[in-house]
Amino acid sequence: MAAMLGGGDGMPLEQWFFEMPVCTRWWTTATVITGVLVQCHILTPFQLFYSFRAVWHKQQYWRLLSTFIYFGPLSLNLLFHIFFIQRYARMLEEAAPTRAHFAWLLAYASATLLAIAPLFNQAFLGTTLSSTLVYIWSRRNPDTRLSFLGVLTFKAPWLPWVLIAFNVVLHGHWPKDEVCGIIVGHIWYFFNDIYPSTHNGQRPMDPPQWWIRVFERGLPGGGDADSEVHAAALNRDVAVPAVPDVR
Repeated sequence: MAAMLGGGDGMPLEQWFFEMPVCTRWWTTATVITGVLVQCHILTPFQLFYSFRAVWHKQQYWRLLSTFIYFGPLSLNLLFHIFFIQRYARMLEEAAPTRAHFAWLLAYASATLLAIAPLFNQAFLGTTLSSTLVYIWSRRNPDTRLSFLGVLTFKAPWLPWVLIAFNVVLHGHWPKDEVCGIIVGHIWYFFNDIYPSTHNGQRPMDPPQWWIRVFERGLPGGGDADSEVHAAALNRDVAVPAVPDVR
């Protein structure tokens, strides 16, 4: 728990929070606030889940976002998901060329998951989006070693499958949210990391220029500040991540 709340190196909570990159920080904050509001009975899960009919027939458009930020009321399960967001989403965002690139990844994954959610009867997509990012990170860090529950050590590409196996043992069925996340994540990973090397550098998953300009307008001096942040992140030693113990 200390590693999750303090960054694993005695870092004050406030410093740890504000050092998170922007997209990860807002997602983490929205997740915590939503969990607290549900815990206090100010909101209910029925106001937050994604429903095609509710969104497109009743114009309840907030559900397009709320489905990604609700992981349940205050509980160990919520802390578990916050750990995954601030760990793996953060590392992906820090390694991205610019903030616009990571935001484009989130937009792609969210839109794809919203499109296929009715096919799999999925109402809450936060876990699925988190699984997408975990899969992409694991494929991009093939030599990183992880520890699960302190007894199983494996390389990062096995992480999504270890989590699926853990869910099967715990709940007795295949978690369709994590499976969908892996599928969506693999599509992105293939076209963003593998496809360019075999097709003369073509990168179909790169954000369009208008998208990049939207983010550059919010930065003084263009995109230089964003590039410096991500360059510093790439040169920084990142502690080997570990899946938190679940007791």
